[in-house]
Amino acid sequence: MIIPNNLLKDKKILLGVTGSIAVYKSLELIRHLTKAGAEVRVVMSESAKKFVTPLTFETLTSNKVLDDTNEDWSSDFNHIKIGEWADLFVIAPASANTIAKLANAIADNILLQCALAYPKKKLLAPSANTNMLYNPITQANLKMLALANYELVDTQTKELACKTQGNGAMAEPIELFWQSAKALLSDDFWTDRRVIVTGGGTIEKIDDVRYISNFSSGKMASALASALYCKGADVNLISTKKDKDLAEDIHTIDVDDTQEMLEYLGDSIRIAKKGKLSKPSLMNADQIQLIQKKPYLFMAAAVSDYVPKFVQDGKLKKDLIGQEWDLQLKKNIDILNSIDKTEITTIGFKAEMDPNSAHQNATQMLESKNLDAVCLNVLKDSSSFGSDTNKIEFIKANQIESIQSSDKLSVSLEILEHAKKI
Repeated sequence: MIIPNNLLKDKKILLGVTGSIAVYKSLELIRHLTKAGAEVRVVMSESAKKFVTPLTFETLTSNKVLDDTNEDWSSDFNHIKIGEWADLFVIAPASANTIAKLANAIADNILLQCALAYPKKKLLAPSANTNMLYNPITQANLKMLALANYELVDTQTKELACKTQGNGAMAEPIELFWQSAKALLSDDFWTDRRVIVTGGGTIEKIDDVRYISNFSSGKMASALASALYCKGADVNLISTKKDKDLAEDIHTIDVDDTQEMLEYLGDSIRIAKKGKLSKPSLMNADQIQLIQKKPYLFMAAAVSDYVPKFVQDGKLKKDLIGQEWDLQLKKNIDILNSIDKTEITTIGFKAEMDPNSAHQNATQMLESKNLDAVCLNVLKDSSSFGSDTNKIEFIKANQIESIQSSDKLSVSLEILEHAKKI
């Protein structure tokens, strides 16, 4: 997925780096953040310098690194003013030692002083040996920080630097990027709203080795899911294909054919209409509230119009079929006409190749399927499928709004702005 270079334009991020071998991942995180338009400044502990020099960070950020040796009170280069400058404070990696000190408000180095003085949300990405991470005291420290305006980024299980297999590796840089983007871009309209996105072309079996499908890549659905995640939505992506770099918190359901998509979609809609509890683990019983924001459905999947009439077991042999194969097809289920669309805002997607009839067909789809809006994409030819860009006409009753050609994540963010007005 192409991440637009203005996604985090004018956003200011302070990155805290502690003494851990995972510090090399922080360099990749900086690359993601700066390529998306963010300005990054780094504060590092003395132990972090054992792994990477300040010069490396200064080269990547074009900003001087703040450490214990160079605090300056004649500018904003100190632990108070640099926090006032930042829109978000990310500590990655956070060693077990740093976690313990943060949980007990110890501020014996410049990084800890910055954290103690920073009043807004902070992202914390632990990195530790499995036994150190699961030590009861470390676990208690993490629970304390979760209650103190720290948002914890889950570690991962893999081979660690100590050559043992276990949980404790710092999250991947792309995951930290998505969580940083969400912290910076969340929109009250979408936050905690349940949203379902379908994507990809359905795969309809002929036999156990053959199928019919279409050229849909699923890229638009992945971009929509990512845009919704950045805006704070509770996203469920049901798709035959998806981007490999999606945020881990996006709930995904892999499906193949129309029947499977319809089954999971129906279940997801029923769940979405029930609402969700808002962080119940962090709230008292009398504080638990039901989120009652109206859910949304973005139906971006390319569902096959026709499917094989008789699905065969095993593999059909070509010498038994003969020189010609008259494959019998039947009209497929219309998912949008089959689901219950009451109490859910539903936006369909339509791909057309004839510009002369495209708007008429999209308007007909809007009316016949009882949709709230249709995203029309007029394709040039089959080569348009799988591209990294898109151009959309957002069609509502008696209104057409154009979204100019751009990368699919930028187009998705524009679609969300139009969708808010429904």
